Amino acid sequence: MGKRAVYPGMFDPIHNGHLDLIERSLRIFDELIVAVVANPAKEPLFTVKERLELIDEATRGLANMRITSFDGLLIDLVDREHADCILRGIRAVSDFEYEFQMALMNRKLRSTVETVFLMPHEKYTYISSRLIKEVASLGAPVTGLVPPMVEEAMAERFSRT
Repeated sequence: MGKRAVYPGMFDPIHNGHLDLIERSLRIFDELIVAVVANPAKEPLFTVKERLELIDEATRGLANMRITSFDGLLIDLVDREHADCILRGIRAVSDFEYEFQMALMNRKLRSTVETVFLMPHEKYTYISSRLIKEVASLGAPVTGLVPPMVEEAMAERFSRT
């Protein structure tokens, strides 16, 4: 068995920065598991099922990856999936403090699991799902920030609100 990584996140919605990390991580790991966290407390725009479908469509054609969802502790999912590593994206220094704390807690819970931080391409460092949702909710285009099917799903969602 090769190196298997779990890339967890809300992915609400998946955007081009996420896709950049997915594609680049597939050059590093033998298998990648994109894991959508089911956290209804954050009031997601899309359901877990919708997020899984959007990710599936956005990553169609990428080999050696699969998509799942989870709730509870990430480290428990990592164990169930027999993964070696957690993949996290770092856009700016402001992301680092939180991600560093999480990596250390995960190391405390399972000392054999490593966390790898990847920086997205610089053209994606300013985007986040939260910012994309805010901009789209106010009627601005998000073309080039998200895959086309995500842009369509967001336009449909915001036209109903």
